Amino acid sequence: MRFWRFAILALLNAGAVSAQPTAATPPQPNPQQPRIVNATPRTGPMAPFPDDDDPNKRVIPLAGTVVISDGTPLPGRAKIERICSIFPVVEGETDHKGHFSFELGRNVELPDASVGTYPTSHSTPLGNNTWNRSMGNSDRRLWGCGLRAVLPGFRSDVIQLDTFHYLDDPNVGTIVLHRLAKVDGLTISVVSALAPKDARKAYEKGRQAEAKLNLEEAHRDLEKAVEVYPQYSIAWFEMGRIAEHGGHWDDARKSYKQAIAAEPKYLQPYEQLCELALREAKWQELVDFTDQWLKLDPLNSSNAYYLSSIGNLQMLHPSVAEKNAREAVRMDPGKKNMRARYVLGVAMAQNRDFTGAAEAIRSYLEATPDAADRALVEKQLQQIQEAAHEKAPTADRPNQP
Repeated sequence: MRFWRFAILALLNAGAVSAQPTAATPPQPNPQQPRIVNATPRTGPMAPFPDDDDPNKRVIPLAGTVVISDGTPLPGRAKIERICSIFPVVEGETDHKGHFSFELGRNVELPDASVGTYPTSHSTPLGNNTWNRSMGNSDRRLWGCGLRAVLPGFRSDVIQLDTFHYLDDPNVGTIVLHRLAKVDGLTISVVSALAPKDARKAYEKGRQAEAKLNLEEAHRDLEKAVEVYPQYSIAWFEMGRIAEHGGHWDDARKSYKQAIAAEPKYLQPYEQLCELALREAKWQELVDFTDQWLKLDPLNSSNAYYLSSIGNLQMLHPSVAEKNAREAVRMDPGKKNMRARYVLGVAMAQNRDFTGAAEAIRSYLEATPDAADRALVEKQLQQIQEAAHEKAPTADRPNQP
């Protein structure tokens, strides 16, 4: 059996697989082990702030622009959310031309990532993980954070803030919104809007506790919300994220499934269930959940196709894996997820298209010169090239000396 058949599983086990840079997911803590506090010095040449300043009181000015990918003007003001820890926080909104600016340090909810706050995102454990990267002169409070725009009917790209320093140009660039095609799936919860007053009050109280990182209190309040209103899908979803943040994956899975039971077309729980299945190498679950996700929304998520290709590759369905990996690549013209090219190459090798496989894997290696798994992927590429040579007709082979 060829080496590349086990490539993805080997990389997962080694913790070396990386993919989407639009969001980063940190290694999950082992609940049986104490959390390790970041030891980056708060003063000295590697510290992000001068020795005589309190970094947690430094105001961080940020500005930028929101545009729509098709070039049309914004139909309304878009909210700007900061994504850190396990919840999004609204920091401001655009003007009618799409421009925004705010002082991020004015928000008392800004988490200090140096004490072990984990970010959340719509990504996967295969994300381009910046969690263990040296912070250098970046602002530690923004470690694992990103900015996105929120406007009904649109999906937002995310600008990562990991390397941002308070002395940098405050202009973070352009956030691109992509118009959502009409699909059955819902990116926001509809039934949650029908929650009675007592349930909404408990939910809001839970979100406030969540914003302060009082997660046990938040979980209790969210439990009260779903006791009053069992169809409160967004409350179930938030309970799942809190459990996932704490490394309680079984509890998280139960809460996400409750969210789906309450509102079957709510997309976000499907995405989180896919991430859990991936982390635990439950390949059939990954295939099942990505199938459900894609049935609800086949047009707007390259990540769903990407995760599906991994699951199908591990379940020895290389034709489906190649098809979905191709779709993930097609939906990523900006080449933000070069790992999809690698998965496509592995699937093509399984389907004995060795020439195409080598080309796809080379594109991954060329785009990621510092990839942690480079030596392993180069070895795969060499074996695939040898297989292509063996498969080629004798007349097409180079003359041997």
